[in-house]
Amino acid sequence: MPLPARTLRITHTTRYDYSAPVDMAQHVAHLQPPHTPCQTCHQHHLLIDPEGAQVSSSLDAFGNHRVYFALPMVHAQLHVQAQSIVTTRQLSQASSILSWEEARAALTYPSSVSRHPAAEFVVASHHAPMDEVFATYARPSFTPGKSLVQAATALTQRMHRDFTYASQSTDISTPAAQALAQRRGVCQDFAHILIACLRSMGLAARYVSGYLLTEPPPGQPRLIGSDASHAWASVWVPDVASADHASGGWLDLDPTNDRCGWASPGTDYLRLAIGRDFADVSPLRGVLLGGASHTLDVGVTVEPFEL
Repeated sequence: MPLPARTLRITHTTRYDYSAPVDMAQHVAHLQPPHTPCQTCHQHHLLIDPEGAQVSSSLDAFGNHRVYFALPMVHAQLHVQAQSIVTTRQLSQASSILSWEEARAALTYPSSVSRHPAAEFVVASHHAPMDEVFATYARPSFTPGKSLVQAATALTQRMHRDFTYASQSTDISTPAAQALAQRRGVCQDFAHILIACLRSMGLAARYVSGYLLTEPPPGQPRLIGSDASHAWASVWVPDVASADHASGGWLDLDPTNDRCGWASPGTDYLRLAIGRDFADVSPLRGVLLGGASHTLDVGVTVEPFEL
């Protein structure tokens, strides 16, 4: 039976303190949750301090909400707060009998790849390259004739068993191959490794950024700002047939928590953006004129909310 829908409030704060004043800056943010079959965004507010930012918004190439803002004034700090209220729901179970080899074949013929909706997620990207080291790790889960759903789920489960979540053991510059070799990292590393494995097997896989509702220990209050952004992966399944997936769909795979689901691993997950890897969907990045080193403080709170 599908889980009931739930409404969440997400508060994501980012603060930069610069060691020397910044003369001017330009930033791009991916902080607004989209409407999807799995979620409805009721409210979204973006607050920028210092005031006076020149702000514009658009959809990027992947359909994500993207905000540009320029700060044409001298400033020593930047504080950005995004608050969203979103209802999440579970899709119906989908049916797929396609083998992983058949799914791969559907993406390999050049004349069809250019028109295929998942084609842009078949090729390598900076943080999720294609390499034999990833194919070697993936192959035990991709035995001949195995269904794509079973193979991708088995790979996700094996990663969950084989890898250790270790905060601060890596950073965004750590190559996926290094994280694979050391069998440790954070959710971002695990998503990149899983995507690299799937692409190295000839399949379409994408990066998903978002949030996950975590429960405090029994008897303890929910701590404001103690949550974090989350990341997982999804694989394209061309033959999905259900009321919610008329012409293929994405199976979401979270090796960090061993969770899988159609278009979302569950109602406690909230999608923020999709891309080839983290570089496409960084929550906030920018270019500065002036300034020097800085300190960064990020706080995320995900909590149940009554509409």
